[in-house]
Amino acid sequence: MTEREEMAARGCALIPAYNEGKRIAAVVRDVLAFCPNVVVVDDGSPDDTAAVAEAAGATVLVHEVNSGKGAALNTGFQHARKKGYAFVVTLDGDGQHAADDIPGFIDAYVQGDVPVVLGNRMSETATMPLIRRWTNRFMSWLLSRKMGQFVPDTQNGFRLYQTDVIPEMRVGTQGFSAESEILLELASRGIKIGSVPIKVIYGDEKSKIHPFKDAVRFFRMLREYDRRSAERR
Repeated sequence: MTEREEMAARGCALIPAYNEGKRIAAVVRDVLAFCPNVVVVDDGSPDDTAAVAEAAGATVLVHEVNSGKGAALNTGFQHARKKGYAFVVTLDGDGQHAADDIPGFIDAYVQGDVPVVLGNRMSETATMPLIRRWTNRFMSWLLSRKMGQFVPDTQNGFRLYQTDVIPEMRVGTQGFSAESEILLELASRGIKIGSVPIKVIYGDEKSKIHPFKDAVRFFRMLREYDRRSAERR
């Protein structure tokens, strides 16, 4: 076993999934080639996501009721803490994240001495849908200002977290605002956030992004976060 393989075995890949029965098996198999511990959180899917993921080799945790991405991440993070994994790599279950980028995250984590590493899609945006490009740039600019450190792609769910720095997420935090809130909490504790270039694969999957709804959730989360921060001060 190589040094990189030994390091990969100390962590786990965490995949929140909802109605990904058609794609999750391929995602799990691809990820297993780079990380031997794969955890899928089936967030109340009415299809066969859980069974297919388990058959492909993942450890599967199931929510009986769909509770949102924040809750799915929380369940996976709690499992990682319980199992003693040193780090968690999060990625989506729809196949848009390339599993062969995982070694880059691990290298950046080890060599860069940063406890959190985010994937960065913003250096090559030619294939990115225009609305997503605009949204990502604006939200990344706004969050970077609030965090006091520049993070080029804050809306990217492909990430590595050192397990012992992951904050507990508030119950009810949903969608992409959940991952933004994690970054704000980390930055408020002075934790450095690194980034690494990644590929993005846009196929025929239906996007789970809802521009208006997600924007409302995002700004609601920011308002709530500012309120709590003021109370702590």
